[in-house]
Amino acid sequence: MATYPQLLHTVLDTPEVRELAEFYRVLLGLQYRPGDEPSADGAGDADWLVLTDAQGNRTLAFQQVDRLERTTWPRPDVPMQMHLDLTVPDREALQTQHRRATDLGAELLFDRTDDPDEPLYVYADPAGHPFCIFVA
Repeated sequence: MATYPQLLHTVLDTPEVRELAEFYRVLLGLQYRPGDEPSADGAGDADWLVLTDAQGNRTLAFQQVDRLERTTWPRPDVPMQMHLDLTVPDREALQTQHRRATDLGAELLFDRTDDPDEPLYVYADPAGHPFCIFVA
């Protein structure tokens, strides 16, 4: 029987590691891996942070980079390269999560909520990574 690599987590590059980790921690209801929590005084912040789900499984990690070029999607100048797909059960939840995402600092890139089969929003997170929230 073949063995396959297992996905540990998805890593996002960012110039502001803590800021982006906090955005996704709050948006997705995640928690820091033990030892990655913010310090009381904010000193010595890390250049690598990991978020986990409630069971301690790694979900997202954040890596410090000096510069990150934001996507220009839907214009093709700087493509998405990758994006996260997040789902909600219905249109009411979609609207609730839309407000949460924008309140947390997401930038709305595309609104396709008029689609009867798969309403969705496409955003850029505070570092410019695209992500979608849609009804699945």
